[in-house]
Amino acid sequence: MEEIKRAIVEFAEASGKSKFYFKDMEKGVRERIPEAATRDVKKAATELVSEGILIYYSTGSSTMYGLRGRGITEDPE
Repeated sequence: MEEIKRAIVEFAEASGKSKFYFKDMEKGVRERIPEAATRDVKKAATELVSEGILIYYSTGSSTMYGLRGRGITEDPE
């Protein structure tokens, strides 16, 4: 699981976008870890959100992920 989490963070840091869809993130992880199951990638992403490394970003019709503190990904408080 730690290897998948590391791959997600590396994908997010290398991405040119501040927000990305799960499918894009999953594709980035699979380039590095071909045997990664969708369920494991989703579980790792959820753990990263719980740890405060990633955040959810809702467009209203879909949910995206973003790396905390990068771009306009957080709601103003």
